This record gives sequence, C-alpha cells and structure tokens, in this order.
Amino acid sequence: MIEERMTVGLVIERQMLGGQWGGYAWRPVAVFPTPPDVAPWTPLGVFGGSTRYYAGTYEIALYSTDTANYRDNLEAAEAKLWVVMRPVGSEPPVEVLALTADPAEGEGNTEAGGNMVETVAMPPEVAGVIAQFIAEHHVERVVYKRQRDRSHTGRGSGGGRGNDGDGSKGGGTTS
Repeated sequence: MIEERMTVGLVIERQMLGGQWGGYAWRPVAVFPTPPDVAPWTPLGVFGGSTRYYAGTYEIALYSTDTANYRDNLEAAEAKLWVVMRPVGSEPPVEVLALTADPAEGEGNTEAGGNMVETVAMPPEVAGVIAQFIAEHHVERVVYKRQRDRSHTGRGSGGGRGNDGDGSKGGGTTS
C-alpha cells in the first residue's frame, strides 16, 4: 500500500446557540491548501455572531487502497473533506481527530457516539493533489461474486436448517 500525506490549514467556527439551553456549536468552515504561519486557535474575527478560529495544521492521508473512494468524491457535485472533532473539557474546547477525503472513512467516524463529523468544501488545489494521486496509484479492482454451489442445496437431505427431515419447518409438537 502506498501512502502520501498533505498538510492543510483548518478554520473552525464557534456559533452561539439560542434557546434556553444556550451553549456553542462548532463546525469547520474552510481549509487552506497552504497552511498560514499562524498559531493554532488564533481568532480570525467575528462574522455575524460567530467567531472563526484558525484551528491549526492537519494532515490528510491518502492511501492507494482508497483511490476509488477519492475518485467518487471528486466526481460528486461538490468534492468534500470530512472533519472529525470531539468536544473536550479544556481549551480549546474541541479536538480535531481526523481530516479525510475518503467519504467512507468520514461516514464511519459518525458511529462513535462522541464524535462530531462535518464536511467542508474541498479547495481546488487539494482536489488537484488528490486527482494526481489517483492517476498515479489507482488500480481497478475486480469484484468477484461468489456463486452458490447448486449441487448441495440441502433439500431433501433433512440436514438443512429449520427442516426436520419430514418436510415440516417446526421442531415442536402441535396440539
């Protein structure tokens, strides 16, 4: 398996929530293809009641075994990156766990109960790097459908599941 990594910068927005419970919602809003020379969690400004932060630099790992997923992502109406975050009880209040271009990996991270998974538009420069990786390393994989062995279906032998050998599907007695 061939692996390459690219480093990008991530911008995250904190939005105040209304309602009686209040609190904040965190979501990624942009990716810089070239990370700026700025300290992580530097405030970038207030935009209509939300505050944006430069969260820092993160790596996007590309694996040759996942090129079909990357290709499908690039062929979608809008190519996306998945950002996996988790709330923590310290500052900064969220931790970025992963940044991926693989839709299956992004969706797979939604299964962990405490993770927040959000998408952000993929910058054209990042899409270009991924397209080049696909061109260099994609191997079309043949899918083999397993064929059922029709000579051993279990019919009439009494050995099939749920069959008592007499044609009935029960196992108990009826009264």
